[in-house]
Amino acid sequence: MHTSSPRILITGAAGQLGTELTAELQKLYGEANVIATDIRTPKNFQGIFENIDVTNTIRLAYLIDKYKITQIYHLVAILSAKGEQNPTLAWQINVEVTRQILEIAREKRLEKVYVPSSIAVFGDKTPKHNAPQYTILNPSTIYGVSKLTCEMLFEYYYQKYNLDVRSLRYPGIISYKAMPGGGTTDYAIDIFHKAVARKPYECFLKPDTYLPMIYMPDALQATLQVMHAEAHKLRVRTSYNIGAMTFSPRQIFEEIQKHLPEFQITYQPDFRQQIADSWVHSIDDSFAREDWGWQPTFDLPAMVADMLVHLQKREMAWA
Repeated sequence: MHTSSPRILITGAAGQLGTELTAELQKLYGEANVIATDIRTPKNFQGIFENIDVTNTIRLAYLIDKYKITQIYHLVAILSAKGEQNPTLAWQINVEVTRQILEIAREKRLEKVYVPSSIAVFGDKTPKHNAPQYTILNPSTIYGVSKLTCEMLFEYYYQKYNLDVRSLRYPGIISYKAMPGGGTTDYAIDIFHKAVARKPYECFLKPDTYLPMIYMPDALQATLQVMHAEAHKLRVRTSYNIGAMTFSPRQIFEEIQKHLPEFQITYQPDFRQQIADSWVHSIDDSFAREDWGWQPTFDLPAMVADMLVHLQKREMAWA
């Protein structure tokens, strides 16, 4: 544990990323210094938890004062597929709430704020291969549009108010702990659950749809690395590209089949195919590598093996 621990408030602590990031931050700084919040309380939560609707910024400001918060990890967002079903809500949650949190952080002079961005900020004019850090960004989803707006806000608050906001453009995050949460890359989680349950998988993307992905342990490592980096080393004040691996539904299926030869897949592309087609295939993350030493640990074979081990253990525990 660090000697002078930050006091951290996490929004969206019950989500896919929030669940695991909360546990990591508790390990690092102690349960007493990490305040988890969400609209619903997760089962068997260990530590300090406050129920909050993030649109209630008065209550948010009250909690920041109550717990003497010095850093916020703002993880609440409406993801790509869900956002297309309700663009107005996606804008309100993803942009308005984020702006209000930045404003509160400025007023209360917080040390740091972390807000994730996404590869959804890229669009069909972005180079598909090795999408650069600085490039044309023309997102086609409300999720992408909202995340790009937030990236601009991060830089604005840094330049104008010297608010230390940090961000990563996550690829699809794959985890064995959380269930899929409404993202276009979620097929790469769902496919494992079907495989372990000995059921065939119907994929909502075409077999050769290549998308950038990252395994949860790497996503957590990158998040903590960027938050621990010295401020003067950070050249990017919008959001850092991070890459780890790129694969298609066919490739992940074939990799799973090496472990579970009976596993079967069919393809039934839906509206998410159009979203996936607008995204890039791979990412140039040289700024992250140079500025704060980013280096992923897991490639596709290592991730598949690890996912199956953990999900099969869970399956046996439930049996």
